[in-house]
Amino acid sequence: MENSTPCPKCGSPLSEVIETKSGKQLRRCTAGSWNAQTKMVDGCDYVLWITPEPKELDEKCPKCGSPLILMVTRFGKKMKKCSTNTWDPQTKTASGCDYVEFLGTKVEELDEDCPECGEKLLLKTVASGKQMKVCSTSKWDPKTKETSGCTYIEWQPN
Repeated sequence: MENSTPCPKCGSPLSEVIETKSGKQLRRCTAGSWNAQTKMVDGCDYVLWITPEPKELDEKCPKCGSPLILMVTRFGKKMKKCSTNTWDPQTKTASGCDYVEFLGTKVEELDEDCPECGEKLLLKTVASGKQMKVCSTSKWDPKTKETSGCTYIEWQPN
């Protein structure tokens, strides 16, 4: 996509492609800017969402041996899937190998004790590859958006 593409709302140029932390890609109107105080866009608020093309990986499918591809769903979730897996929108059926692995947080138990409470530590690796050591008693409630248990966290250097 050319950088000189005009905004359909105001005619200003669109920005270069920006990738979000979740893997979604977008181009914003250059006549707008995010205002952190009001949590709104000042100026033109046009955003062009781009569906990233799947990328072939140097990994083989554990089910059938075909190459795996990395793709981002329309909801921004990254996943590995078998390259033979296809979807027919007309018949609404899938064909080929059904292997899919969503990439999210991976958790490993460590043989280390928490310096704050003495319980075991966990090593969490998020989809972006960043790692952190957290106490095994630490919990997150997505409904109330509150933590409970020990609050120890140590981000690991990349």
